[in-house]
Amino acid sequence: MTKQRTGRREFLVRTGIGVAAAGGLLESTGRAAPSNHNEKASRIASNSYAVRHLFKRRPRTASTGMSAEQRARREAIDRTIEELKRKYGEITLLDFPQFTRDTYSGVRKMDVWSSLFGDVNDDSQFAKRESRGRTFLEFDPSRPASKRWLDRLADNVANTGVAVKHISNNAPRNIADMDEQARREGIRVARLWLDAAAQIGATSMRVNTGGPRVRPQAQIDGGYPRDREIVPYMRNAIESFKAMADHGEKVGVKVTIENHWGLAADPMNIRIIINEVGSPYCEASPDFCNWEHEYMLYHGLEALVPMATSMIHAKRWTRYPDVDIPRCVEVLNKGGYKGDISLEYEAEGDPVEGTHKLMADVVGHLA
Repeated sequence: MTKQRTGRREFLVRTGIGVAAAGGLLESTGRAAPSNHNEKASRIASNSYAVRHLFKRRPRTASTGMSAEQRARREAIDRTIEELKRKYGEITLLDFPQFTRDTYSGVRKMDVWSSLFGDVNDDSQFAKRESRGRTFLEFDPSRPASKRWLDRLADNVANTGVAVKHISNNAPRNIADMDEQARREGIRVARLWLDAAAQIGATSMRVNTGGPRVRPQAQIDGGYPRDREIVPYMRNAIESFKAMADHGEKVGVKVTIENHWGLAADPMNIRIIINEVGSPYCEASPDFCNWEHEYMLYHGLEALVPMATSMIHAKRWTRYPDVDIPRCVEVLNKGGYKGDISLEYEAEGDPVEGTHKLMADVVGHLA
């Protein structure tokens, strides 16, 4: 890392929280905001995934081979995207710091999705990846053009005072895979992204555990249930997260596990991995709604909050439309959580308006 980048990294880390708190002193209208609102809003992060349809993307491929129903669904989605862009404008991740400052009162932190990184007009920033039988382009943070793009993002962060706090990352894959070469490739990609996270001043980055999308289940063995199949996946996940946490410690970025599919669908598995890794650079980043059934909505969150210090996703989602946001926030309060909260709105309607409502409900119930 060059001296110039090191200096900016120190600036981003040093000013991230302070700028967030100071920036919350005024509402977007210019009126003074209540001091308790400012303090609570300083813990809120905008979420780029929630407004992903506003982002400039590559043109979609022709809808050949689609059924009439699938084509109609895609066309409806495209019309919705066009309406949102007419209302709010089209943006890139380079614009997101200013968008956050202009759109969400007092919010000076961001949680950014890995799939929105890079300039879609510059293929030199992207590598070809294979996933589920298809080939696509994915941002490669190690390429020279990519590093220059990351420098531009870091400059925009510094200029707007809106810090990148967390990367919700889908790029590192196969972290628990039985294919050793694929697993090591996932770790390699994660290390490159951890370097990129440090370059833009992020303090944490989610990595998915990988493995089967539905975690292996116990089978009757000697008259009693035993889950032998899950053990090697857990062993590989633990080894992989140890390697990533070691690299994260070197660059000053925590690796987090979110309650997603597969191994991470069960909060106990997340706790086991984190405890076995035993590093302050490996922790949980729980989501209010990413659970397999309703009883986990609050009890799963309760299990993971003690293992989180950096980022939690507050969410409304079409899958659980009746999620009790005040109850979720109360779980955070009771658990003593003092970290940041990202607003990942995924329910129906306008995502910006939905994010505003979600923010009001979260801030209104924070201790």
